[in-house]
Amino acid sequence: MQLDKIVAYHKALADPTRIKILILLAEGELNGQVLAEKLFVTPATITHHAAKLRAASLIHERREKNTIYFSLNHYFINAYGTATANIIYKNATRLPEGEDHPMEDRNQKLKQSVLSNFFTSAGRLQHIPAQLKKKLIVLEHMISGLEQGRSYTEKEINEFIKQYHDDFATIRREFIMHQFMSRENGIYTMNPPEMWMKWETLN
Repeated sequence: MQLDKIVAYHKALADPTRIKILILLAEGELNGQVLAEKLFVTPATITHHAAKLRAASLIHERREKNTIYFSLNHYFINAYGTATANIIYKNATRLPEGEDHPMEDRNQKLKQSVLSNFFTSAGRLQHIPAQLKKKLIVLEHMISGLEQGRSYTEKEINEFIKQYHDDFATIRREFIMHQFMSRENGIYTMNPPEMWMKWETLN
């Protein structure tokens, strides 16, 4: 399923007009009429390509009266690009030439420090970290308690989270937001680790 999403991401990019739309939107939000004028195409053409980009989660849409404005979904553009590289290299015995090797010892020490500071001896989460890097470490630790390939109802996910923290709604959203889980028709599944937002790459 997640591989399908990555394929959909690249299919959405496999068109010169859609690439041009994304390049223009990198400068900021624009409406369909302006995009059409800049690209010398009809508004209907913009609508068609915008639908493809939106389906792949590459853009946001905002309606103001009768005008639709488009903007980039920066998170997913970066996340799926990174996920592609992670999947390609995940079983490689060596990194691409010129790449630095990960600082495994340093990362392991940071992980242990975060888990020690934010979880009680009984395994309860004291509070959700505000810093993204620490939050991802906490979420990664929690998600490891679920089974890969199993489907969960929202109630089951809530009960699982409540073992760690009472604010299950917030943590459930964080799982989705940072690509630890996917939700479809009220059913939750774990994403492959290659899709998870990586705390190791953050400063």
